[in-house]
Amino acid sequence: MRAVVVGGGVAGPAVGLALHRAGIDAVVLERRAVVDPDEGSYLTLGPNGLDALTPLGVRGPVEAAGFPTRRNVLQGSTGRALGALSLTGTLPGGAALTLKRSRLAAELTTHAARAGVDVRLGAHVGRVGPGVVTLDDGTTVRGDVVIGADGVHSRVRRAIDPTAPAGRYVGLTNFGGITRGTPLADTLPPAAWLLVFGSRAFFGAHPTPDGDVVWFVNVPRARTTPEERAGTSEVRWREHLHELLRDDPGPAAELVAAGRLELAGDNTFDLPHVPTWSRDGMVVVGDAAHAPSPSSGQGASIALEDAVVLAQALRDAPDVTTALATYEHLRRPRVERVVAAGARSGSAKIAGPLGRRVQDLVMPLVLRHVVTDRSTAWMYDHRIDWDARVA
Repeated sequence: MRAVVVGGGVAGPAVGLALHRAGIDAVVLERRAVVDPDEGSYLTLGPNGLDALTPLGVRGPVEAAGFPTRRNVLQGSTGRALGALSLTGTLPGGAALTLKRSRLAAELTTHAARAGVDVRLGAHVGRVGPGVVTLDDGTTVRGDVVIGADGVHSRVRRAIDPTAPAGRYVGLTNFGGITRGTPLADTLPPAAWLLVFGSRAFFGAHPTPDGDVVWFVNVPRARTTPEERAGTSEVRWREHLHELLRDDPGPAAELVAAGRLELAGDNTFDLPHVPTWSRDGMVVVGDAAHAPSPSSGQGASIALEDAVVLAQALRDAPDVTTALATYEHLRRPRVERVVAAGARSGSAKIAGPLGRRVQDLVMPLVLRHVVTDRSTAWMYDHRIDWDARVA
């Protein structure tokens, strides 16, 4: 069997590695000519995402590229402590992991190529059809299955179903940055994200083992246009973020003023429900099938889970059609539950002034009695047994 994987990023090389372990030849097509491990901003892999790296054989190198995150510490717009949420779960390893998204993608891509996966960078996909992908230069790449790992704006999803839903803008633009060598790192909770429901924006900061602070800002606003992004300097963006954060207690405004932007004006999308995941030997994985809001903290983790389960299904099923149906049957209920949880978390970031006051009163009770380690165990403690036969 031969698989053609459209898209690199996180999901694409993960699928390639999983297929390779299952004894299936794979070609991964990535439009970027270079996978730069230093571009962009950070994400956090949950314990379930780290566990999914184990059968891919890359857990150790990926862990070495990041730093542990043991909890989220929440703070209200008045500076009031709202509570904390553990990210350790019960799986081996005992913590989540924060690292650059691009570094995760680079580690997966490098190890896939070393393992023998045919990774083709600079491959611009023009058309997708059953069993064949045509590049812009006219080259055709054929396989028994075509796998779309090409994100929320997936070309493969449209090939499967021209009426498939598009990504839904969640009302937030995302900014990410880093402040080097700052004494503010020592004022933050160790091995944790400090998450602040600010009066005009949502802010997160995490100290690194090197004494830096990585941070992000989610801003409720209309979508950033390409013209606005191209015409706004980093200095102007940081001035805008400082203006939004300056009245909030805590280190947010100071960190932004002293820091450097690594991601600016990135529109945030989710994809709650895709009716058709597969057709005629084509299938979607990761954000192409189910993009959760970044508020879930699970986008990369469930994409890694997808990669492992899809490879198991193709390994164990008698034919491709049965394999793709099995994969969807095993994955859809879980991932749509994750997307729904992320949507609820995201809505809390865009509450107005009255909503902020209600949050300050209600959130401590929610974190004490509703959103607990027990209530989130279904998300963080999920484990996939590679050796188990799927059906």
